[in-house]
Amino acid sequence: MKLAQLSIFATALVMSSMVLAEGGGDRAFEKMMAAKERSMELFVAKEKTHDPVVVNEKKDDKAQDM
Repeated sequence: MKLAQLSIFATALVMSSMVLAEGGGDRAFEKMMAAKERSMELFVAKEKTHDPVVVNEKKDDKAQDM
């Protein structure tokens, strides 16, 4: 009888911790992804205002195409 009570208690404890962890984790992940999207939008808007930089490098005679 004690084994059955112990297993029921352990099952209830595991299930409750999984339910509580899932809800908070989803909200935190959603908030993090929204912040990431916003920062990427700001970065792209900032980069569009600057003129692109083009770098032309001369190839060495020793350099070979790979």
